[in-house]
Amino acid sequence: MSLFDLHAIANGLPAAWNSTVLGSVGSANIKLLRMDQMPYGEEVHDYDEALLVVSGQMMLEIAGQALCVEASQMYIAEAGVPHAVLAGSHGCLVIVDL
Repeated sequence: MSLFDLHAIANGLPAAWNSTVLGSVGSANIKLLRMDQMPYGEEVHDYDEALLVVSGQMMLEIAGQALCVEASQMYIAEAGVPHAVLAGSHGCLVIVDL
């Protein structure tokens, strides 16, 4: 079993929006990144993606609708659904590729 200090790891990453893989469970990767107020362009995946905000907040745009995901909340971006991160997002984010 491994213990991770998520904030320390995120703050130690060389750049915002560059994730690091913490581990995997089955075929799911568990990644961590730091958000820095800057937007992140639209993405579409062929798998579901769980977005868990550990601290701060993430502003998402899903199908033209803005959604604020606060610390301790999780949003699951379903496969095939375009999503983008809007400016103002900040803090620590865990991503699980399902």
